[in-house]
Amino acid sequence: MPNDLLESLPVIAITSGEPAGIGPDIILSALSEQAFPARLVILADPELLKDRAQKLGICVEIQTLSNPKDTPPHRQGLISVLPIKQAKPTTAGILDVDNSPYVLETLKQAGEGCIRKEFDAIVTPPVHKGVLCETGIHFSGHTEFFQAQCQSPHVVMMLATEAMKVALVTTHLPLKDIPAAITKDSISLVTRALNQDLIEKFGIKKPKILVCGLNPHAGEDGHLGREEIDVIIPTLNKLRLEGLNLIGPLPADTLFTPKYLNDADCALAMYHDQGLPVLKYSGFGNAVNITLGLPIIRTSVDHGTAIDLAGTGKASNGSLKVAIQHAINMANNAKKFSK
Repeated sequence: MPNDLLESLPVIAITSGEPAGIGPDIILSALSEQAFPARLVILADPELLKDRAQKLGICVEIQTLSNPKDTPPHRQGLISVLPIKQAKPTTAGILDVDNSPYVLETLKQAGEGCIRKEFDAIVTPPVHKGVLCETGIHFSGHTEFFQAQCQSPHVVMMLATEAMKVALVTTHLPLKDIPAAITKDSISLVTRALNQDLIEKFGIKKPKILVCGLNPHAGEDGHLGREEIDVIIPTLNKLRLEGLNLIGPLPADTLFTPKYLNDADCALAMYHDQGLPVLKYSGFGNAVNITLGLPIIRTSVDHGTAIDLAGTGKASNGSLKVAIQHAINMANNAKKFSK
C-alpha cells in the first residue's frame, strides 16, 4: 500500500477491557468477522488473546508490534497487538485483582498515545470498576480516567445509534440531586461542548440540537416546576445569541418521537434516565458510548463485562463493531476539520 494511502487510514487503539470478561472475546470475534477501514491496534497481552481465541475456537493471526506507527491496515482475521503483559494468566470468568494494574496500564498507554498523536482514537471494551477499586485506587469510570489524563475541565457523555444521538447534562446522580445540578453554567458548558464536537468530530456544519425540559411537560409554564423558566430558557436564549441552533426546552415524553428526532442531529437530556432508556430501547447492543469535550476521541461499548459469558462464545460483538466504526468516522471527520 502506498505511504500516502496508508497514512490516510486512522490508527485506532482498542484496549482489552477486563481480561476475565467479554472484552477479549468481542475483540477477537469482531475483528475476525470483518475488515475495518483503519489501522487497528489492540493494547493487550498477546497471550491473553491467544488463549481466549483457542478457547473460543476463533482462527486469527496475532501480530505483535513494537511501535504504533507500524500498525498495518486491518484485514479480516488480523489482530495487531501492542504488547502489555498481565501480572498473571487470566481464566475467563474469574476476576483477579492482581491484573487490575494491567487494565489501568492499557488505558494509560492508550490515552498517552492519543495525546502524542500516535493514535487517532480510542475504543474501550468494558472494565470491572469493583475489582479496579480493590487496588486502593478509586476508579469511577473510563470517562473520568481520560478526563483526568487529558486535564479536561468538562466532558459530556453521549450515547448514539445509527438513528439517534443523546447527550446528557448530568450523568450518574441520584434523582434528588439533579435539580441543583441543572445550572446555567452546567447547561452552557455541556451544550457548547456538544455543539463543537458535532461540528468537528461528526462533520455536521450547523447542528440542530433538541433540548429536554427537566420537569413533566417542560414545567407547564411554571405550574410543574420553575427550572425551565428560571434556568433552562434563559440559558438557551443566551446560547442562541452565540449562533447555536437549539430547539426547546421540550417535554421529554414528546421530544423522543419521529416528529422531532427525524429533523434533528442530537437530543440533550437533563439526566441519565430521561434520555438513555429511550435510546437503549431502540438500539441496545448496537449503540456506542462517546465521550465529548476531550482533546482526543474515545468511544466505548454500551454494555458491561458480562463475566458469566466470558469464554462461552455467547457474547455479542455488535456494540464493539459500532464503537469501532464511530471512532473511525470521527477520526476522519476530525482530520478533515483540522485541514
